Amino acid sequence: MVNRRGFLFHLSLASAGTVLLQSSWANTPVKKKNIGVQLYTVRDAIFKDAKKTLEQIAQMGYTEVENFGYNGNFFGMKAAAYRSVLSDLQLGAPSGHYLYGNVGDKKNMGTVLYGWDKAIEDAKTIGQDYMVLAYLMPEERKSIDDYKQIAAHLNKAGEACKKAGIQLCYHNHDFEFQAMNGQVPMEVLTKETDKDLVKIELDLYWAVKAGVDPVAYFNLHPGRVALWHVKDMDNTPSKNFTEVGKGVIDFATIFKAAKKSGMQHFFVEQDSCPGSPFDSISTSIAHVKSHLLQLL
Repeated sequence: MVNRRGFLFHLSLASAGTVLLQSSWANTPVKKKNIGVQLYTVRDAIFKDAKKTLEQIAQMGYTEVENFGYNGNFFGMKAAAYRSVLSDLQLGAPSGHYLYGNVGDKKNMGTVLYGWDKAIEDAKTIGQDYMVLAYLMPEERKSIDDYKQIAAHLNKAGEACKKAGIQLCYHNHDFEFQAMNGQVPMEVLTKETDKDLVKIELDLYWAVKAGVDPVAYFNLHPGRVALWHVKDMDNTPSKNFTEVGKGVIDFATIFKAAKKSGMQHFFVEQDSCPGSPFDSISTSIAHVKSHLLQLL
């Protein structure tokens, strides 16, 4: 069995051997150099006034958004209406976040377990190419067996997505890299799911916080990390969220490895901001434009 220390050791070896590792994914082009933002960053504003919030985002220069909070509607709008708003602002929505659905009364619609077919239909309507399992509630991930069951459900959900021309992904936090009974949940999820049906949205902040080198992770899973969350970590003992470029994460090295990753879209995100989230994402996009985009 692989414990967390062993898992991270393998990641270190992969990083050291980057030059030696070759695969057909090494020359996979990044689809477009669009800059996206995860709308959870502006969650308070978007539920108050979705159109105004999206207008502000478009004015900053973002060309893509990643949705969250789907419950049969997108921020209070039906799929067709939401797509119209996005189209008017020339914003794409290639990806969206969804929950697993095994909590509470266990009939949380628009989740992997409940109402998934309708969620796929609406995702297709607004032009999403990706649907992402965003987060597992603590009660959904109590054991390795829970993760194995989740993997089985992801394969099934991924098959349904594939039929609609959509790719399913899994989004990490740090807890998936923390060993449980000698096994690393993220390793279980990647091994127990079909690599073509379930790809990865790597949250760079949470990966680094867990002690994982993103480039090493790309080398372990070449071509499978289709989406990124680009968020930075400040240089304090608390390792708080901060604007892209103001923290300690080596984004330049990560962006240079985009082809190995198989990355197709990336989304700026900041879970909490010191002031207005609009100020934070404005600072972040300025850094992405001036320092990172040319590396793709």
